[in-house]
Amino acid sequence: MSKLRILYVASEINPFLQTSEVAQFLRTLPQAMQERGMEIRILVPRFGLINERKNRLHEVVRLSGINIAVGEEEKPLVIKVASIPQAKLQVYFIDNEDYFQRKSVFHDKQQKFYEDNDERAIFFCKGVIETVKKLGWAPDIVHCNDWMTSLIPMYLKTTYKNEPLFKDTKSVFAIYNNGFSHTFGDDLLNKVKMVDIDDTILAPLESKDFEGFIRMGMEYADLVVKGGEVSKDLNQLIEDFSKDKKFEISIEEEEQAHEELYDIYTNLAG
Repeated sequence: MSKLRILYVASEINPFLQTSEVAQFLRTLPQAMQERGMEIRILVPRFGLINERKNRLHEVVRLSGINIAVGEEEKPLVIKVASIPQAKLQVYFIDNEDYFQRKSVFHDKQQKFYEDNDERAIFFCKGVIETVKKLGWAPDIVHCNDWMTSLIPMYLKTTYKNEPLFKDTKSVFAIYNNGFSHTFGDDLLNKVKMVDIDDTILAPLESKDFEGFIRMGMEYADLVVKGGEVSKDLNQLIEDFSKDKKFEISIEEEEQAHEELYDIYTNLAG
């Protein structure tokens, strides 16, 4: 049996950036899977808080240069790469001057939620898939972590469903307690759309808020993982929505979570 190929997608990873527990879990999980014989790729945004010189990021010219459409606009995609010290893992960074150069993640200095965080998420999700296409690397599993990655399972089942690289790809969507109270504008659904995507497909996103993004991830992922404790409202949303495709893992109990996810990946790839 050939090595399982796992693509990890998240908004952050140690040691480059940590604003929540996701970053540390994403630091240990890919290494644990690699040590179990799986082939790994990791993609995250290149938020402006990440020091390029200190972390030795450099642009991958052969992967850069694509334009990604967000609504009526097209933005250039820049791909950078760095290695995780003490681990034989590379991390690819999705970058764009308009979206990821600011020296913060989702809030400005006054703690105001950025109005264009929806566009940043859309650009990131599309950019991830286009980067994997350029790599020519067919993932068996795409493990999407947190709301910013939630559109990837839907894109894989619609616009990209006929791409040979993704014909056998399964997706896992992991939910964490990293919500926000912002409601995006009425143009959100139009910005998300691509080929083969209409309003009925985007129905889970109609609330245009955090829960809408979570619904999208749950609707189109092949499996939903709850990463530890979540709020009462979010827990109820998961209970009501994910039906028979839900697993719960404790990201605090790393070794146990790694074993459970190894089994999940293996069974899902079948």
